Amino acid sequence: MSAGAGPVRVKICGVRSVDDALAAVQAGADMIGLNFHPASRRYVDRSAAARIAESVPSGVWCVGVFVDLAREEIEAIRAQVRLDAIQLHGDEPRELLRGWPVPVVRAVRLRSAEEAARAAKEIEPDYFLCEGSSERGHGGVGARFDWTWASAFPAERLFLAGGLDPGNVAEAVRSVRPFAVDVASGVESSPGRKEPALVAEFVKNAKAA
Repeated sequence: MSAGAGPVRVKICGVRSVDDALAAVQAGADMIGLNFHPASRRYVDRSAAARIAESVPSGVWCVGVFVDLAREEIEAIRAQVRLDAIQLHGDEPRELLRGWPVPVVRAVRLRSAEEAARAAKEIEPDYFLCEGSSERGHGGVGARFDWTWASAFPAERLFLAGGLDPGNVAEAVRSVRPFAVDVASGVESSPGRKEPALVAEFVKNAKAA
């Protein structure tokens, strides 16, 4: 999935069932996020993740979300589930960004424009995922931030996240023109349970912006 012109890509993150994955794909999602962080309410184990990945058609990325896990453990999960990309969402050292056979997405939790500018210069992943900073955990907590801060990052390598929902995603896309938008809680009826109507509305609004 190369960066370039055209509609923004959409990642539905924190998917925990085959039904939710297929509903997202049917709605036009380009990526499915599988959360392997045990402390998350959207955690999915390897066997369930493998079933979800097997149900997703070719061309739709399955992205594994990891928080401060050792390289060996990440690689074992990547190989078993056949992940298309790895998202590092904790405080992983810089060397963990390199040496993978798939693209790496680095989550950056932003508190200021200055912090964004510094991160854009110091970190070198394949893609950046920008969200707001929150004490409530790593990802999926709807932590918004000033979208203009994300302009510090290359748009063609940027995932925009944090507090997005069907009502604001079009504005977010028009403001930043990122490679992709990422949503979890903004399309759920409860943590880890996607609402198909909200997913479809989110995808439609994002891609029409």
